[in-house]
Amino acid sequence: MGLTIGVDIGGTKIAAGVVDEDGSILETCKVPTPATPEAVVDAIADAVRTVSTDHEVDAVGIGAAGYVDDKRATVLFAPNINWRHEALKDKVEQRVGLPVIVENDANAAAWGEYKFGAGQGHDDVVCITLGTGLGGGIIIGGKLHRGRFGVAGEFGHVRMVPDGLLCGCGSQGCWEQYASGRALVRYAQQRAAATPENAELLLSLGDGTPEAIEGKHVSEAARGGDAVAVDSFRELARWAGAGLADLASLFDPSAFIVGGGVSDEGELVLDPIRKSFRRWLVGGQYRPHAQVLAAQLGGKAGLVGAADLARQG
Repeated sequence: MGLTIGVDIGGTKIAAGVVDEDGSILETCKVPTPATPEAVVDAIADAVRTVSTDHEVDAVGIGAAGYVDDKRATVLFAPNINWRHEALKDKVEQRVGLPVIVENDANAAAWGEYKFGAGQGHDDVVCITLGTGLGGGIIIGGKLHRGRFGVAGEFGHVRMVPDGLLCGCGSQGCWEQYASGRALVRYAQQRAAATPENAELLLSLGDGTPEAIEGKHVSEAARGGDAVAVDSFRELARWAGAGLADLASLFDPSAFIVGGGVSDEGELVLDPIRKSFRRWLVGGQYRPHAQVLAAQLGGKAGLVGAADLARQG
């Protein structure tokens, strides 16, 4: 199979791109994400038709946030779009006249990194994405592990703290409440309120109040050496690394790949994640340690991964 199209559905935009067998993106387009579920399907089809005008493509892969069934056809549940048992594969196929597969967006991103990014050279890889929430994907023996029902790898909703913080999923103590972009902002706001004298730069980037602190402020302040911002990253990293240590006990990968917006800060967050991982790894002094690597494809991983999964059929 030659060229395929990858589609990445985000909360605010839908990106589509023509991808070749080497993972190179030949053409892309982006459209706003509509407000209604049926309009989203139409927007996906329009984006596919737009990028395929000058290319002969064989299939389409769609990365969607949420639970996708084992047939890679139906979105069982999507948190940001009101999809409940949405027959996305059939609906898009009817509109574009091409074979379509649907994959969880974090799985698609993990596959993209495995094939064309930081995971090259590894057959057993676990990816986590530290964005607004926390997602993940699992590669075992060179194959994407989706689980019997298609919904494996939902790491963000592993309960790290019994009766802990309330999560948007309805449970308490989920990992993403402690290691995510939202968690980072919460740490910074709480620390800035408690010790404003240690957060002068951080507070100055907003309106001077802890409540106005945003993720971009924490990143900028941390790069400038703001004590509260740096400490907030360390707290996030402590939880992220502890979670990776648990995943090592489950999957024993040769590499963890850390992606998502938070990971854009590089060693500011990756170095303390590695330290926390080593601290909490059971039997760590006696066993090999998985590498903890930065994702390489950035925001393109999901699109490229979805396209490659479509190529495989």
